[in-house]
Amino acid sequence: MIALRKSEARGHANRGWLDSYFTFSFDSYHDPKYMNFGPLRVINQDKVEGGHGFPMHNHRDMEIITYVLEGALEHKDSLGTGSVVRPGDVQRMSAGTGIAHSEANPEPDTTVHLLQIWIMPEQRGLAPSYEQKAYSEAERRGQLRLIAARGGRDGAVTIHQDVDVYAALLDNGERVTHNLAPQRVAWLHVARGSVTLNGSTLQAGDGAAIEEESSLELSGVENAEILLFDMSR
Repeated sequence: MIALRKSEARGHANRGWLDSYFTFSFDSYHDPKYMNFGPLRVINQDKVEGGHGFPMHNHRDMEIITYVLEGALEHKDSLGTGSVVRPGDVQRMSAGTGIAHSEANPEPDTTVHLLQIWIMPEQRGLAPSYEQKAYSEAERRGQLRLIAARGGRDGAVTIHQDVDVYAALLDNGERVTHNLAPQRVAWLHVARGSVTLNGSTLQAGDGAAIEEESSLELSGVENAEILLFDMSR
């Protein structure tokens, strides 16, 4: 069973310097039908104007992944980490018992376009930690590249939950197949471009909740970039 979540059905907020779309309930956007999907709690698509950003703020007990599509995002946190996240980078922050961080667009004339993803951890009260890795276009071109996983296997960043996160770049006609084990579900998010999923077309911003499917056939239609979440129920 595949249930589509169209881009235009998402929550939306525009603060001028920040334009955001919310796949799941977040901040002032609340939809009881879309609170989460399994442990996947947030997929926010943000565009932040140059010179603007989020001042230092706190998080607890959440696995936070930042995936930049265009531009750059500067990160600072209470662990002493300072970094810049660019396309191809995956940043993981485990908030655990508490962490404060800020995020800002350091490039005054460029908008940064990013996805921020929250995954509920399997255990509360973990020690806060930070990790960032880069994945080349070649690693994601025409294939599903594991970018986040429990235990950080196969070079992925480590998250503290039974979720495998894959990224792929699919041009027109490029195809990938992903098999779902029994009792596993998946969420597909189309970051840009368009794809078909088992024959259904999804455009940029669309998502799909996938249950009771053993095999997923993904085909690029136009300059697609996708994230696929494979998780326990």
